[in-house]
Amino acid sequence: MVYPSSEDERKLAQAPHNLFIICVFLFDLLLTPAAIVIDVGMYGLLLPLSCSLAASAYIYRQGRVVTVRYIRAHWQLAFKRSLWLMAGYAVTATLILLAWLLSLTTQASMQHILWTALTRIAILPTLVAVMVTLVMEASAMSAALKGESI
Repeated sequence: MVYPSSEDERKLAQAPHNLFIICVFLFDLLLTPAAIVIDVGMYGLLLPLSCSLAASAYIYRQGRVVTVRYIRAHWQLAFKRSLWLMAGYAVTATLILLAWLLSLTTQASMQHILWTALTRIAILPTLVAVMVTLVMEASAMSAALKGESI
């Protein structure tokens, strides 16, 4: 649906999508691999998750505060996309828990190898969620520029 909106309103409607994309690039695509390379362990993966949760909470709060219906719809849309990302994190957390349980049942010499392999595989749902939400947010940014609400 196309809303009659000014240029300023269209820029304000793009803001949540820009924020979401910046946060995804910084926290999920840069911070997560850095945590893996630095080898800080599984606790290093909690930092991108907590940063993403904080960004999602901010987007949610702004979606409640904004009074212009068209702009609020875009904040709420960005929050829905962040829920997709959080679902990817939830699947990853479940798979990491299963990897940990499986690694405990193997011999001591195989535990580290199994743990490393399975955790690398477990991160894939979050990466897929990141890519899907980035594409969805890019289309939402285009819609906001045109004065549309998805």
